[in-house]
Amino acid sequence: MSTTGAAADPLAALGSLPGVADSVESVRKAVDRVYGHRIMRRRGNEITSEAALRGARGSAALSGADWALEEVRRRTDFSTGEEDRTVGAALRLTAEAGQLLSIWRQSPLRVLARLHLVAAADRGDAVGRPRRSGEKADEPLVELPLPDADEVAGRLEGLSQLIIAGGSAPALVTAAVVHGELIALRPFGSHNGLVARAAERIVLIGSGLDPKSICPAEVGHAELGRAAYLAALDGYVSGTPDGMAAWIAHCGRAVELGARESAAVCEALQRGAA
Repeated sequence: MSTTGAAADPLAALGSLPGVADSVESVRKAVDRVYGHRIMRRRGNEITSEAALRGARGSAALSGADWALEEVRRRTDFSTGEEDRTVGAALRLTAEAGQLLSIWRQSPLRVLARLHLVAAADRGDAVGRPRRSGEKADEPLVELPLPDADEVAGRLEGLSQLIIAGGSAPALVTAAVVHGELIALRPFGSHNGLVARAAERIVLIGSGLDPKSICPAEVGHAELGRAAYLAALDGYVSGTPDGMAAWIAHCGRAVELGARESAAVCEALQRGAA
């Protein structure tokens, strides 16, 4: 997302794109419904834990490790193959995201470096830093043009400045831009999709939209499907108003589906307690 010549608050300006306000309102209603479920008052921690597990499974699926939820739940060793490592990285990132909220608004680049370190701790000296000139990004299933290291550095700095400055943009808009920009840039040598979706989670939690992290957007992204995800990303990368609005709406729908997933968990727990 280029901010050259943009309005003083370019993220807020995206909120005025056609259909975005409707997406923001729809997401708010979906989140409010699950937070208002009576089981949340007694068993909220269980809902948060289950949402984390399901979110990690969804994020891993979008990076090529599409495991059944029960397989993720029962497995303890995530070191024996590429899919195993992808699922393990997604689980670690989901656990780590909640620990980085206080740092995010002051130093988002530091948080992104930490997320990559957590995801890819076995990748040598390339871990926890953006790609250098000539280095490639190993990102399965994403075939967008890869920006060079100089462009990555400039756009990461611009994104960081927007986050630190704050502004009046709805949480959904900020989360969608952070997610989309990180996928578009693929700033690290690996695990960019997992890091991007973890960063989206941090924005949604830290903004107060989903403070207990019970509406995992990763679940919704996976449910909407990889093809729809990549098509929406194409819209983001295009930079056109219609493309940006479509990506934000896609992210909004993902949050709604995540909220629906947790609402179903609430209902199941309630039936079990009856």
